[in-house]
Amino acid sequence: MLHSIAVLLIWVSGAVAALIPLGEKLNDRPVIGILTQEVTDPALMPYGKYYIPSSYVKYIESGGARVVPIRLNQSIEDHEKIFNAVNGLLLIGGASNLETSEFAHTAGLYFQLALKANNLGDYFPIWGTCLGFQLLTVLVAEENLLSNTTTENIALSLNLTSEASNSRIFASFPPDLFKALSEEALTGNFHHYGVTKQVFMENKKLSSFFSVLSLNTAKNGAVFVSTVEGKKDPFYGVQWHPEVNRFQWHPNYSFPHSKNAVRLSSLLAEFFVNEARRSSHHFSHAEEESKALIYNYNPVYAEKISAYEQVYFF
Repeated sequence: MLHSIAVLLIWVSGAVAALIPLGEKLNDRPVIGILTQEVTDPALMPYGKYYIPSSYVKYIESGGARVVPIRLNQSIEDHEKIFNAVNGLLLIGGASNLETSEFAHTAGLYFQLALKANNLGDYFPIWGTCLGFQLLTVLVAEENLLSNTTTENIALSLNLTSEASNSRIFASFPPDLFKALSEEALTGNFHHYGVTKQVFMENKKLSSFFSVLSLNTAKNGAVFVSTVEGKKDPFYGVQWHPEVNRFQWHPNYSFPHSKNAVRLSSLLAEFFVNEARRSSHHFSHAEEESKALIYNYNPVYAEKISAYEQVYFF
């Protein structure tokens, strides 16, 4: 029997990537905003006040979208204007305070705008990586529930939950790669804090908002949540770093570069960009869009002073 809501299967890289409502017009020129973060590393401070590692920019571009850097020191009106122009938001990893930083406050504004938009049928996805994912848990729970889950400079497989096989994130994965997720060390981990499984599941706000797709175990034995997706809203979070698999190469760091690690990164980038294609937000005119894009900035070579090969400073 046909479902009451017809869907169209969209194919990407030879696999079903998402279920898109039939008749929904997709955006073939998606633009994703990446929220800048305060520079806290003394070695990077001479270059600027805010930054975005280029690996995140390349990651989004590899999925088929363009990038707009979102500077923190702007008015609420400016941020609302940007929100209505971009098709999704990426919250990067880093070292900002999750409650008092400009990064946290500005992300909270976009989070509320996105909640309201999605509730009105105006599709707007958000992705949080590492610190970005941690910040999403603070915004949803309305409190900081992080604890010590140190998993520093190590690649891990994922302990997939029963919800992973029916998730949107992994819908495009061919069977062999989905199987490899739980057998091969495909995810790079570089964090000291996270939300434990027990705390996550006991918090009604978090457990009702997100589906937990994977878990991992920290050095101290704590089991932490490592992959989530919104049950209702198109919000996604990973405690690990999919962008490093293809775009970071520092020899002192455990960045996974196997064939399956690269496939994982590629499919996740395409997934998030395809989510952004469902957003109809746009700039008022082409000149305004052109001035906002990351192409107006040049990255700085930074491998000798950081784990990143290149960094954009603002």
